[in-house]
Amino acid sequence: QVQLVESGGGLVQAGGSLRLSCAASGRTFSNYAMGWFRQAPGKERESVAAISWSGGKTYYADSVKGRFTISRDNDLNTVYLQMNSLKPEDTAIYYCAASSRPRWYSELYSEPVDFGSWGQGTQVTVSS
Repeated sequence: QVQLVESGGGLVQAGGSLRLSCAASGRTFSNYAMGWFRQAPGKERESVAAISWSGGKTYYADSVKGRFTISRDNDLNTVYLQMNSLKPEDTAIYYCAASSRPRWYSELYSEPVDFGSWGQGTQVTVSS
């Protein structure tokens, strides 16, 4: 099992930027794909971005392509989500997650069902 702690959320005006961080502990971080997900009130949890164990492959939801960037630092056991040009519709609780299966099963996952360890979430609010 892995423990995940997100930070960096907050209130920002539309067009602004935020950088989310997720610190991992408890197992070999570099063996697992990581992902960011979000859930707005009354909506289902959705995939935002994901990154392979090496950082060489990434996935982005269409709604955030060109605005968000996912990255990871395996030496620091941390994954990041840089969010630029934020829109009010980006308002949600953002969750960091680690894949259930290690890299020798698959390099990259993007669906919530493929992630077994979750952080507590951090609130992102974008005002218009």
